[in-house]
Amino acid sequence: MYSAPMSTPDRLIESTRELLWERGYVGTSPRAIQQHAGAGQGSMYHHFKGKPDLALAAIRRTARELRAAADAVLSGPGTPYERVEGYLRRERDVLRGCPVGRLTMDPDVMASEELRAPVDETIDWLRERLAGLVEEGQEQGQFAPSLDGEEIAATIVATVQGGYVLARASGSPTAFDAGVRGLLSLLSGTR
Repeated sequence: MYSAPMSTPDRLIESTRELLWERGYVGTSPRAIQQHAGAGQGSMYHHFKGKPDLALAAIRRTARELRAAADAVLSGPGTPYERVEGYLRRERDVLRGCPVGRLTMDPDVMASEELRAPVDETIDWLRERLAGLVEEGQEQGQFAPSLDGEEIAATIVATVQGGYVLARASGSPTAFDAGVRGLLSLLSGTR
């Protein structure tokens, strides 16, 4: 399943990430992780204290990768509007949903302050980053001064996360794409 050079801890983390995305916390058993990673019980407990410790490492890695992918677009070339558009239109596996956003629907993750922290931090980071882009766009005259950067940032995040839900419910990325087009239409009208 994984290439030979990947270390056992990395295989365990990657397996946990995949299983959390597919099954949630409760559905991700230590045995399933070990089987998916091709690692024994001894290896798992040699590198991690247990399932919560491994889940935290997996959630942190997922959050870090999501931030890096978003930042690559949001910090890239172009106007603030073009960067927001790039973020909204970037390639995603829409029907699988957001690996971080899906964790917010997992009661076990949300009940654990430690597991919830990287999720909260990532969503907060994204909203702050987007609000900063809106404010930058306002300074450059691309967005109306009457817009509230934090509210627009929350709307962008809500459009993406809600788009995932609509796409999954319909079994088609069409609803996600429609939400993105609608939001971009609204934002372009404020320029």
